[in-house]
Amino acid sequence: MELAGLRRAAGLHPQWTDAAVGLVLGALSIVTAQFSPLGEPQQEFTGLHVVAAVLVFAAVACRRLAPWLVLAGTTVAAVPLTVVLGSQPLAVTIALMAAIYTVALATDRRTVWLATLGVFAVGWLAHLAGGPEPWWDPGNSVDLAFLGLAAAYGDATRSRRAYIAAVEDRATRAEQTREEEARRRVAEERLRIARELHDVVAHHIAVVKVQATGARHIGPSRPKQVAAALDAISRSADAALKETAYVVGLLRDARDPAAPTTPPRGLAQLTNLLEDVADHLTVDLHRSGEARQLPAAVDAAAYRIALEALTNARKYGNGTADLTVAYTPQAVTLDITNPIGKAQGRGSGYGILGMCERAAALGGSVTAGVDGSGRFAVHASLPTDVHAVTA
Repeated sequence: MELAGLRRAAGLHPQWTDAAVGLVLGALSIVTAQFSPLGEPQQEFTGLHVVAAVLVFAAVACRRLAPWLVLAGTTVAAVPLTVVLGSQPLAVTIALMAAIYTVALATDRRTVWLATLGVFAVGWLAHLAGGPEPWWDPGNSVDLAFLGLAAAYGDATRSRRAYIAAVEDRATRAEQTREEEARRRVAEERLRIARELHDVVAHHIAVVKVQATGARHIGPSRPKQVAAALDAISRSADAALKETAYVVGLLRDARDPAAPTTPPRGLAQLTNLLEDVADHLTVDLHRSGEARQLPAAVDAAAYRIALEALTNARKYGNGTADLTVAYTPQAVTLDITNPIGKAQGRGSGYGILGMCERAAALGGSVTAGVDGSGRFAVHASLPTDVHAVTA
């Protein structure tokens, strides 16, 4: 635990850590310069060894601030020390290793090895100028091994840190991608639920409004028909509650036994839909092609599109509409047309937008507008080869 604490402290205060390490190395260099490994005093200890100790302290303490400047200054300072003393002091070698290691962390492999060879060349020439050995003597090249070791270790450390940073970056991007995907799915689900609620509530509330308005007008003169209107209002309200419960049930845990499991309506319920609107909208229904079982998503979308189009026809038309359902091998198409009433085109536009979004989600399309005969027409085409699509 104490060692881990020291590592954390060193990571939090790197500059002070370098200064402390440089001070220790400088002190050790003075000790090793005065005493041999057997503890016997060396006769040639001079003040230049103190200068070398100060050099190693400065190089290690300042290596993070200006790596290239420290390397250049240490290399230049090493030349007179090596020439005067006849050999390169251990402190100078340590200072050069620290400087090369730091440069290796901050640059690429090719650059650091070129710098290492340049530093070695300068030191080798200083050995020749200050030492008695000939140029081919192996002792002149001993420092190359130490400098190469520092360069290799620094390059390996830089590569390892770059790899760890890349892995962390990929992990961060992957997490961000997952979060963005989750947000996108949430937005799509909210849009789908809003569309469901709009279709359910708009249709049934429109029926309730029409029936209630009619009952108010016919109440004084034809009281017997008020009961029929109230029955229609009750049926519409009951249907709205049931379908709203289904939509809200989509938000509940699938493991909840209270969650509704009844599937959404499809084209098989078109007859019921036409009966619901029969009091205030006369619909001429036509079918072509052989009816067949559709994918659940397509079936529900087709029903919702028909419901929305007929709701618009009842609200904005003159009370009549034509509905054609055509089955083809690749798709099911719906055409809903109605004469244009005075209020046609004054709606919010969300109904048509919802129809278009439903169709687009399944790879289909919806067009709505005035056709060549002056009637308002909605044309929907939904492919039937859609698989694993949630309605």
